[in-house]
Amino acid sequence: MKMYDQNKDLYDNPDINPNYIKPKGFMFRLQKIMDEYSGGVSANFTTSGTFLERGMELLEFLKEDADKLAAEDLHELTRCWENVHRMWQADAHMRSILFRKETRWPGYYFRADYPNMDEENWRVFVNCRSDPNTGKWEMMKKPILNFITS
Repeated sequence: MKMYDQNKDLYDNPDINPNYIKPKGFMFRLQKIMDEYSGGVSANFTTSGTFLERGMELLEFLKEDADKLAAEDLHELTRCWENVHRMWQADAHMRSILFRKETRWPGYYFRADYPNMDEENWRVFVNCRSDPNTGKWEMMKKPILNFITS
């Protein structure tokens, strides 16, 4: 809120300012990255390793801009934190799709570079963990446990 107050009067429109980014603009940028590179509706639910890597590169730029999130009021402050959480979730999501070398269609996404489902090797959950100190991600497979017996 302090960043917004310090910079809001420098330009005519308080929603567009090179000194900060409002949560709505941040959300639109995040959604565009996810939609176009992570297999969203505008990409016809199709992605590839190349698209995912480019999307993760753009997400790094967005992470830098997260330091400039600014809020006019408490509602927008909540939206700022929500966007930060969405950004980290988007990163984990793209890394999980990249880790999984297969298509998960119907119902999820089509990987153009791995067009087939591989139930034998990939009937698992993909989990990930980020180390905040190093920025490194650990990707892992976890088995699906069937508790229902007949």
